[in-house]
Amino acid sequence: MLQNIRDNSQGWIAKTIIGLIIVLLALTGFEAIFNSAGNKQNAAEVNGEPISRYDLDQAVNMQRRQLAQQLGRDFDAASLDDRLLRDAALGGLIDRTLLLHAAHEADFAFSSQALDQLILQTPEFQVDGKFSAARFDQVIQQMGYSRIQFRQLLEQEMLIGQLRAGISGTGFVTDQQVEDFARLEMQTRDFDTLAVKASVDDVTVSDEEIQQHYEQNADRYRSPEQVVLEYVQLTKDAFFDQVDVDEQALQELYEKQIANLAEQRRAAHILIETAELSDEQAKAKLDEIAGRLQAGEPFADLARQFSQDPGSASEGGDLGFAGPGVYDPAFEEALYALKEGEVSQPVKTEFGWHLIKLLGVQSPDVPSLESLKPELLRELKAQQVEQRFVETSKQLEDAAFEASDLAQPAQELGLKVETTAAFGREGGEGIAANRQVIQAAFSDEVLVDGANSSLIELDPDTVVVVRAKQHLQPELRPLEEVREGIVQQLRQQKASEKARQDGEALLAKLRDNGEADGSWETHEAATRAQEGIAPVVLQAAFRMPRPEQDGKPSYMGLSLENGDYVVLRLKGVNEPEQSLSDEEKRSYRRFLASRIGQQDFASFRQLLQSEAKIERF
Repeated sequence: MLQNIRDNSQGWIAKTIIGLIIVLLALTGFEAIFNSAGNKQNAAEVNGEPISRYDLDQAVNMQRRQLAQQLGRDFDAASLDDRLLRDAALGGLIDRTLLLHAAHEADFAFSSQALDQLILQTPEFQVDGKFSAARFDQVIQQMGYSRIQFRQLLEQEMLIGQLRAGISGTGFVTDQQVEDFARLEMQTRDFDTLAVKASVDDVTVSDEEIQQHYEQNADRYRSPEQVVLEYVQLTKDAFFDQVDVDEQALQELYEKQIANLAEQRRAAHILIETAELSDEQAKAKLDEIAGRLQAGEPFADLARQFSQDPGSASEGGDLGFAGPGVYDPAFEEALYALKEGEVSQPVKTEFGWHLIKLLGVQSPDVPSLESLKPELLRELKAQQVEQRFVETSKQLEDAAFEASDLAQPAQELGLKVETTAAFGREGGEGIAANRQVIQAAFSDEVLVDGANSSLIELDPDTVVVVRAKQHLQPELRPLEEVREGIVQQLRQQKASEKARQDGEALLAKLRDNGEADGSWETHEAATRAQEGIAPVVLQAAFRMPRPEQDGKPSYMGLSLENGDYVVLRLKGVNEPEQSLSDEEKRSYRRFLASRIGQQDFASFRQLLQSEAKIERF
């Protein structure tokens, strides 16, 4: 946040502050003061490693963007609790720091060349199936990252992913666990249901009940407390037309960006490993394959028949497109010496002996300076704009603090005073949808004291200062205005209660060997994922105890959200008759092992947290 501590250098306020400093020095010493000042820039420390407030702000903004993208039109910024959002983001950063430290201790690594390939092959960064530098910059700028920041983040994600895979991949289950789980999963049940409907048509509500409910719940029928705000808004976009870019800097940035592009080569290979054969035997076998290749046999057919690389053999040895730095140096040197369609001489690497064929060359799509100019200009201007934005934000905050209204700060900075519609504590439209604005609007500083608010950051590109223009107090709404809603609510409550009482009486009668009036709905051999049955009813049916040996069914009842009461009669539990196939066993084993692996990884994270020294500031 851009909010600063306000101070005053004159009068009794200054004397009070000086007195507090003297007391603090006497109690804690100079070291405490300096440590406190040093921690202002940090949100937390994990085993001595700081997490900056900048990183926390960026993580919070990323969470907001992700929620907005996931929810689309359903996204309601007013429903976000900024404190909870920051706590969650800080917890994620702490967790991430611990996992990265563990990954480094375990000597996990991810090369810069592999990172380049990952970026080049990411579909989100491609246009017409090819990597686009302009598209790449556009996507990461929307995420709020520079190229260097994004690469660092991606590398960290890969390291954490390696650590997660290393721990989760060790999960295993026994044959007995697989069989027990499959038996429960494949179990079916025979049961009947009888619904006791909650009919609102069968109940009435008196005027006395309506009046009593209205009086006892008066707070629920008050108009909401509302406020109308005046505000001054400052955005980064307003500064872009005020800064100039040097043509030389533009050319240098363009050359730097296109320098990152590299030629991609599509290779296929036949590998003979030296794990079981001697080096001479593996070379001799590859020479024999090379002879058959020269005799006219297709490379792909020979790769499928002889190659010992399980990842590519079934594809005719095809390794796909890749750039420099991906393969073993000897393999890469031979590959880049070939022309399209040529096959190399036998090549020795740490994996064995290879025959390499160049299937295709994909030249980098180098965009012109003109095509990248808008993005390059914005990137170069952004540095100057950021500085001006920060400086002007500070000027706005200082001017708003000193002024008795917003007209003077707006006039000094060439801004406009705008007004919101009335809104309550649940928020409204425009800036009133922002949780921080809502909190400021209903704070004592703004609402009671009538002061201008501190600087509020709506997003990384926008800040506002607000002031209460009008405070609308809540009032009790007339009974006639809310009567219809009260009647509907009371009728539904009475109907639901009657259905529950009737259902419980029927359940007691059935358990006492009585008969039920009504039509039972039969469900034979229902599975745990049976369609056409309410999930809550299905879950209840599978929690019921087995019927007794003499064939007597077991009973259970439950209320549904709509007020109906459902009586369940469990008649039988059916175990799977046929044994599992090998494929089914493998499927269950993979599922259980994955779940156990995830639990192991979660336990590992908890262990890291319990052993770490974590300080939040």
